[in-house]
Amino acid sequence: MTTFDFAPLFRTAIGFDRLARLMDTAATNAEVQSYPPYNIEKTGDDSYRLTMAVAGFAPSDLDITVKDNNLILTGRVTGEGQGGEVLYRGIAGRAFERRFVLADHMVVEGADLRDGLLHVGLKRVVPEALKPRKIAIGDATPTAIANDAAAAPAAGVKAA
Repeated sequence: MTTFDFAPLFRTAIGFDRLARLMDTAATNAEVQSYPPYNIEKTGDDSYRLTMAVAGFAPSDLDITVKDNNLILTGRVTGEGQGGEVLYRGIAGRAFERRFVLADHMVVEGADLRDGLLHVGLKRVVPEALKPRKIAIGDATPTAIANDAAAAPAAGVKAA
C-alpha cells in the first residue's frame, strides 16, 4: 500500500489547517529549503505568527512582500560593519528568499525584528459578505409571501 506525506507542502502554507490535516498522510519528494529556520504558530482562532531566525540582518536588509496570496520574505546582507577578517563564520549571513502560500483572506498585520528574530503577524479576515448570517423568520401568512414574491422580479430573470 502506498502512502503519501504532504507535510512538505504545508511547511510553507499558512492558514490551511483543515486541508493540512486531511492530507497529512500523503507523501511527496519536494526539496525542502532549510535556511533561514522558522516557526509557524497559531496564536488564536484566526491568527498566526511566523517567526524566522535572521541573525545578522538589519531591518533595511529584509523585505516582506505579499503578492497573489504569496508571502515573500527576502534577505540581502549589505556587508557593512565588517571591520576585520572573519576567522570562523558560524552565523550564516547569506542572502535568502522564502515563499509562503497564504490561504484566502489572510492578511499580514505587521512585522517586528527583535533579538535576531523576525516576527510576522498574520490574520484571517473574512469579508462580511462571506460570513454566515442569520435569517429572521417572520410570521407572515402564505398569501402575503406569494404577493411579495410576485411583486419582486426573480434574480437573474430579465423582464420582457
